[in-house]
Amino acid sequence: MKRQQGVVLVFALLVLLSLTIVGVSAVSSSLNQTKMAVSMQQSGMAFDAAESALAGVFFESEDEQILSDAARLDPLSEARQQPAFDPQVQTLRCSDVAWTDRKVTKDGLSSNTVHTVDAMYQDEVSAKSWSKTAFIREQACRGSSNVIGGSNLSCHVFAIRGCGQLSGHKTIVANTASAAVLAPAAN
Repeated sequence: MKRQQGVVLVFALLVLLSLTIVGVSAVSSSLNQTKMAVSMQQSGMAFDAAESALAGVFFESEDEQILSDAARLDPLSEARQQPAFDPQVQTLRCSDVAWTDRKVTKDGLSSNTVHTVDAMYQDEVSAKSWSKTAFIREQACRGSSNVIGGSNLSCHVFAIRGCGQLSGHKTIVANTASAAVLAPAAN
Protein backbone atom coordinates (compact mmCIF):
# COMPACT_ATOMS: atom_id res chain seq x y z
CA MET A 1 0.00 0.00 0.00
CA LYS A 2 2.77 2.44 0.86
CA ARG A 3 4.28 1.89 -2.54
CA GLN A 4 0.97 2.79 -4.27
CA GLN A 5 0.60 5.97 -2.18
CA GLY A 6 4.05 7.10 -3.35
CA VAL A 7 3.10 6.57 -7.00
CA VAL A 8 -0.06 8.66 -6.53
CA LEU A 9 2.02 11.43 -4.96
CA VAL A 10 4.51 11.42 -7.87
CA PHE A 11 1.65 11.38 -10.39
CA ALA A 12 -0.05 14.32 -8.62
CA LEU A 13 3.21 16.28 -8.63
CA LEU A 14 3.68 15.63 -12.38
CA VAL A 15 0.11 16.81 -13.10
CA LEU A 16 0.68 19.92 -10.96
CA LEU A 17 3.98 20.63 -12.75
CA SER A 18 2.38 20.29 -16.20
CA LEU A 19 -0.52 22.58 -15.20
CA THR A 20 2.01 25.15 -13.94
CA ILE A 21 3.92 25.03 -17.24
CA VAL A 22 0.68 25.45 -19.23
CA GLY A 23 -0.34 28.39 -17.02
CA VAL A 24 3.03 30.14 -17.31
CA SER A 25 3.07 29.72 -21.11
CA ALA A 26 -0.50 31.07 -21.36
CA VAL A 27 0.45 34.17 -19.34
CA SER A 28 3.63 34.62 -21.40
CA SER A 29 1.69 34.30 -24.66
CA SER A 30 -0.90 36.79 -23.44
CA LEU A 31 1.80 39.32 -22.53
CA ASN A 32 3.46 38.94 -25.94
CA GLN A 33 0.12 39.42 -27.71
CA THR A 34 -0.54 42.54 -25.64
CA LYS A 35 2.89 43.95 -26.58
CA MET A 36 2.23 43.22 -30.26
CA ALA A 37 -1.21 44.88 -30.10
CA VAL A 38 0.25 48.01 -28.46
CA SER A 39 3.04 48.11 -31.05
CA MET A 40 0.55 47.80 -33.92
CA GLN A 41 -1.64 50.51 -32.40
CA GLN A 42 1.34 52.87 -32.06
CA SER A 43 2.47 52.10 -35.59
CA GLY A 44 -1.05 52.81 -36.82
CA MET A 45 -1.10 56.18 -35.02
CA ALA A 46 2.25 57.14 -36.56
CA PHE A 47 0.98 56.06 -39.99
CA ASP A 48 -2.16 58.19 -39.51
CA ALA A 49 0.12 61.14 -38.76
CA ALA A 50 2.10 60.43 -41.96
CA GLU A 51 -1.10 60.21 -44.00
CA SER A 52 -2.35 63.52 -42.60
CA ALA A 53 0.96 65.11 -43.60
CA LEU A 54 0.40 63.95 -47.20
CA ALA A 55 -3.15 65.29 -47.12
CA GLY A 56 -1.82 68.58 -45.74
CA VAL A 57 0.40 69.13 -48.79
CA PHE A 58 -2.50 68.59 -51.18
CA PHE A 59 -4.82 70.73 -49.04
CA GLU A 60 -2.40 73.64 -48.97
CA SER A 61 -1.53 73.26 -52.67
CA GLU A 62 -5.21 73.67 -53.57
CA ASP A 63 -5.86 76.62 -51.23
CA GLU A 64 -7.06 79.44 -53.49
CA GLN A 65 -6.08 82.13 -50.97
CA ILE A 66 -2.45 80.96 -50.86
CA LEU A 67 -2.33 80.42 -54.62
CA SER A 68 -3.55 83.98 -55.28
CA ASP A 69 -1.07 85.59 -52.82
CA ALA A 70 2.26 86.34 -54.52
CA ALA A 71 3.99 86.70 -51.14
CA ARG A 72 3.32 83.08 -50.13
CA LEU A 73 4.01 79.75 -51.80
CA ASP A 74 2.18 76.47 -51.55
CA PRO A 75 4.43 73.40 -50.95
CA LEU A 76 4.55 72.37 -54.63
CA SER A 77 5.44 75.86 -55.87
CA GLU A 78 8.07 76.18 -53.14
CA ALA A 79 9.56 72.78 -54.04
CA ARG A 80 9.59 73.80 -57.73
CA GLN A 81 11.96 76.64 -56.90
CA GLN A 82 14.52 74.28 -55.32
CA PRO A 83 17.04 72.10 -57.16
CA ALA A 84 15.51 69.01 -58.75
CA PHE A 85 15.37 65.78 -56.79
CA ASP A 86 16.75 62.69 -58.56
CA PRO A 87 15.10 59.54 -57.15
CA GLN A 88 17.76 57.38 -58.87
CA VAL A 89 20.52 59.01 -56.84
CA GLN A 90 18.89 60.71 -53.85
CA THR A 91 16.54 59.58 -51.10
CA LEU A 92 13.72 61.72 -49.79
CA ARG A 93 14.10 61.19 -46.05
CA CYS A 94 11.87 62.53 -43.30
CA SER A 95 14.94 63.92 -41.53
CA ASP A 96 16.32 65.82 -44.56
CA VAL A 97 16.37 69.59 -44.28
CA ALA A 98 16.88 70.27 -47.99
CA TRP A 99 13.28 69.74 -49.10
CA THR A 100 10.09 71.75 -48.60
CA ASP A 101 8.71 71.08 -45.15
CA ARG A 102 5.11 71.35 -43.93
CA LYS A 103 3.60 70.30 -40.61
CA VAL A 104 0.16 69.24 -39.41
CA THR A 105 -0.71 69.98 -35.80
CA LYS A 106 -3.63 69.15 -33.54
CA ASP A 107 -5.22 72.42 -34.72
CA GLY A 108 -5.73 70.79 -38.13
CA LEU A 109 -5.49 72.41 -41.54
CA SER A 110 -6.78 75.93 -42.17
CA SER A 111 -7.35 77.84 -45.37
CA ASN A 112 -5.09 80.83 -45.98
CA THR A 113 -2.36 79.26 -43.80
CA VAL A 114 1.14 78.06 -44.65
CA HIS A 115 1.55 75.18 -42.20
CA THR A 116 5.09 75.55 -40.86
CA VAL A 117 4.39 75.69 -37.10
CA ASP A 118 6.21 72.89 -35.27
CA ALA A 119 3.81 71.41 -32.71
CA MET A 120 2.23 68.09 -31.78
CA TYR A 121 -0.16 66.38 -34.18
CA GLN A 122 -1.98 64.85 -31.24
CA ASP A 123 -1.49 65.04 -27.49
CA GLU A 124 -3.01 61.76 -26.28
CA VAL A 125 -0.02 59.80 -27.54
CA SER A 126 2.27 62.74 -28.44
CA ALA A 127 2.75 62.30 -32.16
CA LYS A 128 4.32 64.58 -34.76
CA SER A 129 3.25 64.87 -38.39
CA TRP A 130 5.25 66.53 -41.17
CA SER A 131 5.94 66.24 -44.88
CA LYS A 132 8.81 66.72 -47.30
CA THR A 133 8.11 67.76 -50.90
CA ALA A 134 10.64 67.73 -53.74
CA PHE A 135 10.40 68.63 -57.43
CA ILE A 136 11.52 65.74 -59.65
CA ARG A 137 11.20 66.87 -63.27
CA GLU A 138 9.20 68.61 -65.94
CA GLN A 139 7.90 66.34 -68.67
CA ALA A 140 5.39 66.27 -71.50
CA CYS A 141 1.94 65.41 -70.23
CA ARG A 142 0.57 62.09 -71.39
CA GLY A 143 -3.04 61.59 -72.27
CA SER A 144 -5.56 61.71 -75.05
CA SER A 145 -6.27 65.43 -74.85
CA ASN A 146 -5.05 67.48 -77.81
CA VAL A 147 -5.37 70.59 -75.65
CA ILE A 148 -2.64 69.36 -73.33
CA GLY A 149 -0.36 68.19 -76.12
CA GLY A 150 -0.77 71.29 -78.25
CA SER A 151 -0.53 73.92 -75.55
CA ASN A 152 2.38 75.49 -73.75
CA LEU A 153 1.73 73.28 -70.69
CA SER A 154 3.83 70.53 -69.24
CA CYS A 155 3.55 68.23 -66.25
CA HIS A 156 5.65 69.07 -63.23
CA VAL A 157 6.28 65.89 -61.21
CA PHE A 158 6.79 65.97 -57.45
CA ALA A 159 7.63 63.44 -54.73
CA ILE A 160 5.85 63.95 -51.42
CA ARG A 161 6.76 62.05 -48.27
CA GLY A 162 4.42 62.12 -45.29
CA CYS A 163 6.11 61.38 -41.97
CA GLY A 164 4.78 60.47 -38.54
CA GLN A 165 6.57 59.75 -35.28
CA LEU A 166 5.44 59.07 -31.74
CA SER A 167 7.35 60.85 -28.99
CA GLY A 168 9.88 58.61 -27.31
CA HIS A 169 10.21 56.36 -30.36
CA LYS A 170 13.14 56.39 -32.76
CA THR A 171 11.10 54.89 -35.60
CA ILE A 172 9.53 57.24 -38.13
CA VAL A 173 6.66 55.89 -40.20
CA ALA A 174 6.48 57.31 -43.72
CA ASN A 175 4.34 57.10 -46.80
CA THR A 176 5.20 58.52 -50.20
CA ALA A 177 3.02 59.89 -52.97
CA SER A 178 3.83 61.45 -56.30
CA ALA A 179 1.95 64.27 -57.94
CA ALA A 180 1.94 65.63 -61.47
CA VAL A 181 0.65 69.16 -61.88
CA LEU A 182 -0.13 71.00 -65.13
CA ALA A 183 2.00 74.11 -65.30
CA PRO A 184 3.46 76.43 -67.95
CA ALA A 185 6.36 74.84 -69.75
CA ALA A 186 9.79 76.24 -68.95
CA ASN A 187 11.34 78.00 -71.90
